[in-house]
This record gives sequence, structure tokens and C-alpha cells, in this order.
Amino acid sequence: MEAPTVASETAGVGTSDPRAPGAGTLRTGPHPLMAVPALAFFAVFALLPLGGVALLSLMRWDGIGDPGWTGLGNWSRALGDPATYHAIWLSVQVMVFSWLFQTPVSLLLGVFIAGRGRYRATLGVLYFLPMLLSSAAIAIAFKALLDPNFGMSRAFGLDILSQDWLGDPTLTLYVVIFVIAWQFIPFHTLLYQAGVRQIPRQLYEAAEIDGAGRVRQFFSITLPQLRYTIITSSTLMLVGSLTYFDLVFVLTGGGPGNATRFLPLDMYLNGFSNNDMGRASTLAVLLVVAGLALSLGLARFARFQRGSQQEGI
Repeated sequence: MEAPTVASETAGVGTSDPRAPGAGTLRTGPHPLMAVPALAFFAVFALLPLGGVALLSLMRWDGIGDPGWTGLGNWSRALGDPATYHAIWLSVQVMVFSWLFQTPVSLLLGVFIAGRGRYRATLGVLYFLPMLLSSAAIAIAFKALLDPNFGMSRAFGLDILSQDWLGDPTLTLYVVIFVIAWQFIPFHTLLYQAGVRQIPRQLYEAAEIDGAGRVRQFFSITLPQLRYTIITSSTLMLVGSLTYFDLVFVLTGGGPGNATRFLPLDMYLNGFSNNDMGRASTLAVLLVVAGLALSLGLARFARFQRGSQQEGI
């Protein structure tokens, strides 16, 4: 019998016979079963409590006795109360003004800190200090600083600082928005700093060769390259605006009057001050629906932007 040639021996190397045992079962990615623990964790600690809140919104319960079925009674009471729409309007104002204030400041600080220079790194450490403080501690500090009798007005002797910042309904909302921005601008600055450092340096070098200045480079290179970072930051900022509770509760308690009674705080006060857990659960469901709608809308906008970019290439 003629001996097989080298070519015939090596012809089958690297090929697979579909009839061979185990052929076609090789996986190149993680097995779907690996997601089961995360899905189970999410179901137990997110979906199950959310389902309980949705069920409780259909019941009347004071938090002590047995719940009683009321159907859509809580919804009709909540949606028919002007206080609910006032809380929703305040939440929308906080959302819009926070975004308008935090986004440009965070973006400029992120671009500045991302540059070279030891002093920028030092300033970056100072800018990030508010991230180390709790919301309650920040609220207590600002409440003391803004006190018209013992705060900054006595320390600096300026009449403009002696206003009742937390007692004037026309000023309190904007003071709260400023304190919120002071706390969360460092986080979004960190996002923009990381985004700027991912931009290829060659783009700026080419722009400098073409004679583009710093302002032109910012608007022509930096901003377009940061569009997805802006969408991510805006999503966190807008959805996070629906969860402001602890800082507002300690700083103003919803006052003066209802000037800062945002929807999360209104939910808490209805549940634990008025002992109306059914209505509080209704407001909680409204917050969840609003947060999901915002998240999905911004995610869809991001996909639209990505698809438009790919079509233009």
C-alpha cells in the first residue's frame, strides 16, 4: 500500500468534520446560564419590591393595620389633588434647571482638568471633595452657612448675604438647585474628564496645523467627540433628579410651605407623616414610570445619533 503523503496528512488540520462527535457545539462567548444569578438578584431585589409597590398602590393602608382593597381610589385621589401636580412641576423645574446649570459647568471643568499640568491635578482633587461627603452632611453645612443670623452674613458682614435664603419661597428653590449642583458636579466632571482623555491627540495636532485655536478645537473636536458622554451624563442627571430626597429633607423639609416639596419628598411625607401608604405607593409608581420613560427616551436618542453617524460615514 502506498504511504500517505504529507499533504494528505495535513489537509485535515484546522478543519472540522460536521459528523464528528461534538461538532458544532463549540462556544466562543459566555454561556447564557452565567446571567442567571444576576437576573435572580435583580428579580428578588428590584422586580419583586416594585410589584409589591404597584399592588399596594391599589390598596388603602396606614402602615399599621391590614391593607384594604380600594382599586383605583388612590390614583384618583393623587391625580385629582393639585398638590400632586405642584410636586410634579417642582420636580420638572429641578430637572431642567439642574441640567442647564450642571452640564456646562461639568463639561468645562472636565475639559480643563483633563489637560496637562500638575496644578490641574491639584485642583481636580479639590473639585472632587464634595463626592466624599454625604447628602445629609452637605445639607447641614449649607443650612448653617445660609442662616441669616449666624451664617455667612455675620462672617463677612455683607447685607446681600443676610437674606432668608431658605425661608423665602422665591429663593429657596434656586438655593436647593445650587446645593444639588455643588454636590453632583464633581461626579459629572469625572465623566467628562475621562471622555476627553479618550479623544485621540492627533485630532488636536491636525487642527493646530490647520491654524485652529482653542475655542475652535473645543466646538469642532471636543464637543462632537463627547456627544455620547453628554448623553450618558444627561441620563444620570435627569433620572437622578427624580430621586432627590435626603438633601432636600434635611435642608428645607419641603418648605417654606410647599416651595420645595418635590415628588420624592411628597411621597415620603404622604407615607410616613400622613400614614397613607397607598397614596405614597401611587407616587412611587409615577416616579418609576417617569424614570423609565426618560431612560428609554434618551437611550433611543443615543441609538438614533449613532445610526445617523454610521449612515454619514
